[in-house]
Amino acid sequence: MKKYVVIGNPIEHSLSPKLHNYWFKKKNLIANYEKEKLSDNQLENFVKKIKDKQINGANVTVPFKEKIIPFVDELSEEAKEANSVNTIYLSGSKIKGHNTDILGFYLSLKNSDTKFRNNSALILGAGGVTASIIIALKRLGLKKIFICNRTKEKAIKLKDRFKFIEILDWGEAIKSDIIINSTSLGLNKNDTIDFNLDNFDKSSIFYDVIYKPDETNFLKNAKRKGCEVQNGLMMFIYQAAESFKIWHNIEPAIDKDVINFLKND
Repeated sequence: MKKYVVIGNPIEHSLSPKLHNYWFKKKNLIANYEKEKLSDNQLENFVKKIKDKQINGANVTVPFKEKIIPFVDELSEEAKEANSVNTIYLSGSKIKGHNTDILGFYLSLKNSDTKFRNNSALILGAGGVTASIIIALKRLGLKKIFICNRTKEKAIKLKDRFKFIEILDWGEAIKSDIIINSTSLGLNKNDTIDFNLDNFDKSSIFYDVIYKPDETNFLKNAKRKGCEVQNGLMMFIYQAAESFKIWHNIEPAIDKDVINFLKND
């Protein structure tokens, strides 16, 4: 039986096993997908298991999307551009790192009912998924992209790579068409983001890459103000489907059944 794993820390919230095992069953594949909590010093040995064919493929979530890079043999163009890997597998004799987050975020907006002016976006956070979001927003035609992060130095490092972004101080709330939380603040139900909503009206869209819980405090506060909100569930599904296609050369179904199946977790 083929084995697939998602690694992260924390990892309890991940719905990757539920989704991939659902698709395995639908496609009659003899395979199993699990989640595994790792620490930094376990990454090299984990990748070796893929090289030794003990594991057939893996997804990577926080905080390892950049940390995994030194242990793979080659990167896809998307992974190079984002400097972020969320999918790894054996290609020939080499471990390949790929990024499906860019496509996942892009499709989650492009294929949604969300309509926003292609003027400006404000991203909170500068972690492993932020570069993927920046690239996707640029592909969607956003004219201005602002970044604010608690540690400003991390945001500045992003600007070194993406010259067109503008850096704000943490907590600075500049009016934007879409405001995206790319941090892990919200995974715990008591998590709050020190963010002033006074500068925003009902025309602003609030997006949280977190999908479990399905409504973080960040989204609840925006919803109370009458703003449109979207969580990261569709981004998660689209990026997972791309990983599935890479591993199995099969296009999994993305329909109401799979969405409802995940929502009922």
